Amino acid sequence: MKEKPGYRVVPFTMNRRMVAASASVGRERNNIHAIIEVDITEPRRIMHEHRQRTGERLSLTAFVVACLARAIAEHPNLNAFRRGNKLILLDDVTISVLVEREISGERTPEPFGVQVAQSKTYRQIHDEIRTAQRGGEDRLVGLSGMSWVRFIPGFLLRVFIRAASRNIQIMKRFGAIGVTAVGMYGNDAFWLIPLSGATVVVTVGGIVGRPCVNDGQIETRQHLCLTVTFNHDIVDGAPAARFLKRFSELLKSGELLRDLSYSPP
Repeated sequence: MKEKPGYRVVPFTMNRRMVAASASVGRERNNIHAIIEVDITEPRRIMHEHRQRTGERLSLTAFVVACLARAIAEHPNLNAFRRGNKLILLDDVTISVLVEREISGERTPEPFGVQVAQSKTYRQIHDEIRTAQRGGEDRLVGLSGMSWVRFIPGFLLRVFIRAASRNIQIMKRFGAIGVTAVGMYGNDAFWLIPLSGATVVVTVGGIVGRPCVNDGQIETRQHLCLTVTFNHDIVDGAPAARFLKRFSELLKSGELLRDLSYSPP
């Protein structure tokens, strides 16, 4: 009987090569990180009550994106990217959200640009992200207009990604701001440090209960673990701190969920 080799050989797919090339380019950036927790007890309460009333499970990622878009709109100098010795400031806030879909039997993260996000309601952003997650096509929806990317030789992928990060039309489509919600798959306190080429990236970690004093009483409050990454070539510490304060306020208040109206999933 022929002895089995004890291993398998599978292709390193184009999807994985794109992820690897993006990570390599992101590693080249001069990034600084803020590792924070935000009390999201109130928005979680609103979402829970909505689900009990309607049966619909609301997206926490969409809520983070909605709050992020408002905070960036109030700090427009962060909505920029570098092009040589110039900064390009974008008028509208486009937020690139990493969504995981199954493509050709492989679970693959892909960027989806929520465009003009500062002018959209939570419901609109929620529905766009849910549609992107469902996909419906056996290819990268986010790159549907650039299917020729698959024909770029592997050794040129990093060159392409660097060039794309300086291209105004591509940046208008996918944005200089990003969200990755890896924490949606766990309920423990954890943070992740991303490899990203965006100017501002919010990486959503776990949700954990923390004992806090509220109105003189000790109670357990739900805290969201976040890593917020800034390209230090563009964003200094003081503007980053002011932005974080406003972003945290929007998350904690849950005010963007107040006008939530039901639409069938």
